[in-house]
Amino acid sequence: MTLSTTLVILILVVAAALVFDYINGMHDTANAVATVVSTGVLPIRTAILMAALLNFLGAWTGTEVAATIGKGIIHPDAVTQVVVLAALIGAIVWNLTTWYFGIPSSSSHALIGGLIGSAVAHAGNRSVHVEGVVKVVGSLVVSPVVGLLLGFGVMIAIFWICRRRNPERLNREFRRLQVVSAAFMALSHGSNDAQKTMGIITMSLAVYRGGSQGASAGHFDVPAWVIAVCAIAMGAGTASGGMRIIKTMGTKIIDLKPMHGFAAETSAAVTILAASHMGLPVSTTHVISGSIMGVGSSQRVSAVRWGVTARIAWAWLLTIPISAAVAWLCYHPIQLVIGGVR
Repeated sequence: MTLSTTLVILILVVAAALVFDYINGMHDTANAVATVVSTGVLPIRTAILMAALLNFLGAWTGTEVAATIGKGIIHPDAVTQVVVLAALIGAIVWNLTTWYFGIPSSSSHALIGGLIGSAVAHAGNRSVHVEGVVKVVGSLVVSPVVGLLLGFGVMIAIFWICRRRNPERLNREFRRLQVVSAAFMALSHGSNDAQKTMGIITMSLAVYRGGSQGASAGHFDVPAWVIAVCAIAMGAGTASGGMRIIKTMGTKIIDLKPMHGFAAETSAAVTILAASHMGLPVSTTHVISGSIMGVGSSQRVSAVRWGVTARIAWAWLLTIPISAAVAWLCYHPIQLVIGGVR
């Protein structure tokens, strides 16, 4: 495999990663703007543009999650450009499928499933970093529960603090506050989700520069240009919107009012930023969904449309195995076409 060929393959992998990042932003627009749009606080176009800008800024807040994705899911000696490319295709296929049907699924689950499936196709089960996968899957499972509990608690606190306030005046105040909480949510989304693509691209760069030794290096430095292009792709995807999922998140789980949106967004943003600081890739979709359910449950359990949440839950459960299966299937034909390149 000549140097020029390996460079072409690297460019192809980076391009696929940025496509994934763009789709991730498009798919997850609802995470930041569903509540602020459904409550009528901001028009859809304004909300999406705000979310796109803050997604871009959030991508610059750290690289801890990128390091987890780049080193913690599969063993470095199992990393090849074909493995990474097949993983991205598996994640992209599932993301587009769930976006088409308006199902709020997890881009994080899809990417992790893709990495597992393609690595197993390349080197068998030994290629999977079991401890890392358990840690990541644990954070993916626990984070929406934390969001639900925080959403429930914040909503109860708001009810208690504001119990003697005039409802109309209170509603006006929370309409203003919800703009701030939506911005906070968009910033946190960029801080976690854009880093996943940074980790993938940096992994491929390490393979290109040093083969297995490059992939196994103890340090994991994300170049500034990688942060920039991932931030741009995420922001552009967010700007393109995702009306199907916005409708599901904003109107089909519970009937939201500005105070509910503020509580859900604030709870979700705190959870996501804490996870980003700890280097834990979480599903921003799951966290905001859990927060919305917690807010709804604080009024009464029947306020949540559990039939819709069951449909979302099935998508959550299926994302990793389906993405892994698609990536596994993609690995072999890709390897056949460009086999021999690390």
